[in-house]
Amino acid sequence: MRFILGTRGSQLSLAQTRWVISELQKKNPEDEFEIMTIKTKGDTDARPLFTIDQKGIFEKEIDKAVSDGQIDFAVHSLKDVPSVLMENLSLGCVPAREAVNDIFIAKNGMTINEIPAGSTVGTSSLRRAVQISRMRNDLDVRPIRGNIETRIKKVQDGQFGAIVLAQAGINRIGISVPHSKLPIDSFPPSPGQGAIGIVCRTDDSKTRSMLQRIEHHDTRVAIDAERTLSEFVDSGCRFPVGAYGQVRGDSVYLEAFAYSIGGDRMIRVEKSGPRSRPRDVGKAVADDLVQNGVQDLAANWREKLEEWNK
Repeated sequence: MRFILGTRGSQLSLAQTRWVISELQKKNPEDEFEIMTIKTKGDTDARPLFTIDQKGIFEKEIDKAVSDGQIDFAVHSLKDVPSVLMENLSLGCVPAREAVNDIFIAKNGMTINEIPAGSTVGTSSLRRAVQISRMRNDLDVRPIRGNIETRIKKVQDGQFGAIVLAQAGINRIGISVPHSKLPIDSFPPSPGQGAIGIVCRTDDSKTRSMLQRIEHHDTRVAIDAERTLSEFVDSGCRFPVGAYGQVRGDSVYLEAFAYSIGGDRMIRVEKSGPRSRPRDVGKAVADDLVQNGVQDLAANWREKLEEWNK
């Protein structure tokens, strides 16, 4: 069979998509795959991500093409996929996850502890901005947009002293650049970070069956717990929550962190449960966050972002 799949046109998106195709062809050597690149709001709107009050800015247009039958499935960075999809779509496949941690890239290979006070550090993420400030409140954290190569070049050109981004990104596109790994306990990732999400029509049994051949079950379990947490806490680009799910034997463990605006307050919750019920674990973590005041933190973030946007 011949399948048409959609993705963004960035180097990372195309690298992820080609990796998905290579994995699918190992299991489905008789099938053919054609890539259709589609521009999204996130590609055309250059504002900092936290100023855009809309979910799915990197996937909505692509998923609409799936929903309308223009393409058979879409390949996304899973952290960009909203918890709730269009009515006739579902997350048809979650392949094996890449690295989940963030990395620190500075011009001279310095670590976050070595870089001089006052250095400008760029990030596209409120979560990372708060985490950087909690570790080094003497650094100047500023928004940065652009693809991975563009952001790295801004460090090499001296526009930024350093940047923080996901290790999965440089791994996927095969960039070799001096960097230091940031610890997950200080920099817990966004829900879904490092994973790929493949969206297809729920009633398209042929496509779903074909995609299931590269499903990675442990990754799916961890992701289901993380995405359920996001669904009930409503985290995202405008409210920073870090979460990391892990499968250990017959259990799934989920750890979550929520931060105040200044980073002076952090709520941490960890729960575990049967791997057969990851959504229950995600919901339990969300309930604990709510009981510990996460909604107050979220409201403060909304107020501050509205103030900044004005």
